[in-house]
Amino acid sequence: MEKKPDRDTSWGKVSQWYDTYLAGDDSYQMQVILPNLVRVLGLKKEERVLDLACGQGFFTREFAKTGAAVQGTDIAPELIKEAKKHGGDIRYDIASAEDLSFARDASFDTVVCVLALQNMENLGKVCKEVERVLVPGGRFVLVLNHPAFRVLKRSKWGWDEGGIQFRRVDGYLSAAKVFIDMHPGKGGEKIQTISYHRSLQDFFKSLAGASLAVTRLEEWISHRVSEKGPKQKAEDTARKEIPLFMMLEARKR
Repeated sequence: MEKKPDRDTSWGKVSQWYDTYLAGDDSYQMQVILPNLVRVLGLKKEERVLDLACGQGFFTREFAKTGAAVQGTDIAPELIKEAKKHGGDIRYDIASAEDLSFARDASFDTVVCVLALQNMENLGKVCKEVERVLVPGGRFVLVLNHPAFRVLKRSKWGWDEGGIQFRRVDGYLSAAKVFIDMHPGKGGEKIQTISYHRSLQDFFKSLAGASLAVTRLEEWISHRVSEKGPKQKAEDTARKEIPLFMMLEARKR
C-alpha cells in the first residue's frame, strides 16, 4: 500500500484566515512585496501571466489591474474558492505546480511565484514545468523568504554586549524539511504545513537544470519601524541591513 504524506503542504485549511490577513494594509505582501513586484515586472497590456501557487488571488488581482492577461493556479481548492469570491475576469485552475497540464507548451510570457516555492518538495520538477509553459525568452519571477537569513529553526535575532542587534544563523547549506504552524493566532486547532529550506545554490541548480538562466536578483527589507525606546536605533539599523525577502528572475533559454 502506498504511504500517504504525513502533512499537506497547501494552505487550504487556513484559507479564510489568510484572506482576512491579506485584506490588511500593513502586511509584508502589501507594503513590501507588491510595490517591488509591480516595479520589477513592469507588466504590459495583454502580457500573458501565470500566478503560480496564487493562493486567494491577492497578487493575481493586482497584476490584472495592469491590463495583463492573468491566470492563477493553486493546489488548494479552498484558496481558489476564496479567489473566485473576489470576482474579476480571471481564470483560476486547481493544480499542483508540478503538473500544469491545463496549460499548453509556451503559453505564458511570465510566471510569478510568491512565497510558495518553500512549500514545494520537488523544486526541480516545478522548474521544468514552468520552463515548459514559458515562451522562449519568457521569465520566471519568484519571491522567497531570504534563504540566507531566514532559516527556519536555525536563525534568530540576538544582541551583543555593545547594544548591536545581529542575526544568528546556525545552519544554511544543509537542506531541511521543517514542520511549521500555519496559523499565528493562539488557541483552536493546531494546523501545520511543511517548509523546505534550500540554499541559494540549490535554487540556481534547479533553475539551470530546467534551462532557466538567472538574470536578476534583488533583496528586500522590512517596511516596519521599531517603537521608541533604547533599542529602537539598533533594531531599525538591523532591519535595514538584513533583508527579509529575495527576488530572483530567470529566463527561458
